[in-house]
Amino acid sequence: MGFGVGVIGGSGYAGGELLRLLARHPSFDLALVQGNTSAGRPLGDVHPQLQSLAALQIRPIEPAELHGVDVVFLALPHGRSAAIARQLPADALVVDLGADHRLTDAAAWDTYYGGDHAGAWTYGLSELPGARTEIASSRRIANPGCYPTASVLALAPLAAAGIVDVSDVVVVAASGTSGAGRAANEHLIGSEVMGSASAYKVGGLHQHTPEMQQALSCVSESRVGISFTPVLAPMPRGILATVSCRLANDDRAAGAVLRDTMEKAYADEPFVHVLDEGKWPRTADVLASNSAHVQVAFDPATGRVTLVSAIDNLGKGAAGQAVQNANIALGLDEGAGLAVDGVAP
Repeated sequence: MGFGVGVIGGSGYAGGELLRLLARHPSFDLALVQGNTSAGRPLGDVHPQLQSLAALQIRPIEPAELHGVDVVFLALPHGRSAAIARQLPADALVVDLGADHRLTDAAAWDTYYGGDHAGAWTYGLSELPGARTEIASSRRIANPGCYPTASVLALAPLAAAGIVDVSDVVVVAASGTSGAGRAANEHLIGSEVMGSASAYKVGGLHQHTPEMQQALSCVSESRVGISFTPVLAPMPRGILATVSCRLANDDRAAGAVLRDTMEKAYADEPFVHVLDEGKWPRTADVLASNSAHVQVAFDPATGRVTLVSAIDNLGKGAAGQAVQNANIALGLDEGAGLAVDGVAP
């Protein structure tokens, strides 16, 4: 017998990807799926791609039904998880794919999300220094956002080594349309998206900005300042993040150690891959995987460092990372049920 698993909010894109991963996980037994507007429907009607789970009926959201379940994944819109999480048994492992428990700063939550701050859980970016130890001892884990995952994985090793100046970081990241969720929106219909890329929430307005600052502050003693511009790209899934910053103390000689620092930091990481020189991350190469591809370059004329990373926003940016965190917390093989390799074409 494996671990009994419940999913609350299984009808969205992240929820669907999560269910796909759980269906093939060697140690997880999916006990039930709960949803709101999708309650009462067979899972196959909502996610036709999940034929192995097609007959499973989505039940209404009722936390009491999850007592006795070992693991609960919350795949709900931001602001919906906290009230439900408070009703779940204390001994159950709960992984929240939403933002409700990521931020430690109540003022930042109020500014970017609004409403009551639910408090912070263990932040589940396992590749950060010391994170695995915290995750392994936790029963409440906040799964990181997709944009912060891509951006922080790119910059964290150099920030931790003090090689770069984190006070003036510029992030421009393009995401596929699935990052906006499954709800019908006019600006996401095919005729609006195809053949067009557009920036949104420009000027420090995106809710993932304080999360990036918080995560990088965990590895750097310096003040972190981030200017983040998200871009909607005409593709269903994937994130390509470009991160730019200056060398610390304008030490041009430090440029030579950038790649070495990145390679050493991720040498033993199963899902983060520093690409060979001259090769650049592409969203197509990480599709349907839990991998992050990263690359670094230095411009001696300006003294700026550029890092590029690619992840699948529904994989390492959401469902894959949630499963990875659950694996760590339960003492399982960290890669159980997860793919290092992407799919092509």
